[in-house]
Amino acid sequence: MVAFIVAVLKSALYGETEVFTEIVNSTFDMSKTSITLSINLLGGMCLWLGLMRIAEKGGLIKILAKYIGTFFKRLFPEIPTDHPATGSIIMNFSANILGLDNAATPIGLKAMKEMQDLNPDKDTASNAQIMFLVLNTSGLSIIPLTILIDRSGLGATNPTDVFLPILLATFCSTIVGLITVSIYQRVNLLDKVILSYLGVMLILLGGFVYYLTGLDQVELNETSTFISNFIIFATIILFLILGFRKKINLFSTFVDGAKEGFEITLKIVPYLIAFLVAIGVLRASGAFDYILAGLKFIISFTGLNTDFVDALPVAIMKPLSGGTARGMMFETIEVHGVDSFIGKLASTLRGATETTFYIVAVYFGSVNIKNIRYAISAGLIADLAGIIAAIVFGYMFFH
Repeated sequence: MVAFIVAVLKSALYGETEVFTEIVNSTFDMSKTSITLSINLLGGMCLWLGLMRIAEKGGLIKILAKYIGTFFKRLFPEIPTDHPATGSIIMNFSANILGLDNAATPIGLKAMKEMQDLNPDKDTASNAQIMFLVLNTSGLSIIPLTILIDRSGLGATNPTDVFLPILLATFCSTIVGLITVSIYQRVNLLDKVILSYLGVMLILLGGFVYYLTGLDQVELNETSTFISNFIIFATIILFLILGFRKKINLFSTFVDGAKEGFEITLKIVPYLIAFLVAIGVLRASGAFDYILAGLKFIISFTGLNTDFVDALPVAIMKPLSGGTARGMMFETIEVHGVDSFIGKLASTLRGATETTFYIVAVYFGSVNIKNIRYAISAGLIADLAGIIAAIVFGYMFFH
């Protein structure tokens, strides 16, 4: 509707009748692009979901749960140590950190139900449920799997170049989300266990960023490429080692996971077509350009570089819809190039936040909670921190 109104106004006021031709051509072009992208994504999706299935069967989630369990017990003091919710919470975060969305969601819904059993007011979100949800929406992920696969499918020269910026940005988002909820709930962040975990993470992050800021752009790119590829290849080797250790059939397990990747790719095709066509029509009509020009005009008054504005729609849409943000990233890359600053920043912004409103709706809806208290505001604060961090790290790594 917006695109139609803008097109009519441009035609009536400026005589730009060709705008309707551009819109119609865009619908067909973006439909073809959607199919091409889906085919390109298929190989990477099958590969990584096959490897992830090996990691899951090899017990990696349980290993992670073992080492972060003590930390989470301090963040959820109202949940008894031996309660089933404790294990589900830890398993959910372990799966999220590994980028195992398909495993994380059902475990997360199970954790929410188990916390609801402890909730004295069934219509109102408990402190534990809000802490759980906000940490989910902060989007911390060691392996931003789908984004790396998407960049590979889009023909990026080095698909993993966004790995470190995303990792750093989501870390910032998670820390801010944790601190925000802790302030609301008066969680003692000076507790020696919490302080030790956070202290180590902050020291490592600060030291790493300090090291990176001392490099020139060429050295930074080389270092980032080396570290990203080393971590990813080492992760693949680790997955295989865990599979050997558990004596699972690596080939059949990989094939089972790869089949799931094929099925997921087929399922996203209709959504990808819908999102890309809608975004393409907006851009062809000129509506998209007017919105971005307005943002640039406002931001220019601050004296900041406005190059990042073209990637902002991805960040704006991510809290509302992961599919729309994905489509927005594809369309942005289609216009600016996968290896451009805007293309890389759009990818980083997509990985820096989570689908806050979707997660709130699904998780709280699953247990019929109506009063969500400060869950959305705390989640959006974490999202904002992730967006700002993504822009900062995007300029550091790519500009």
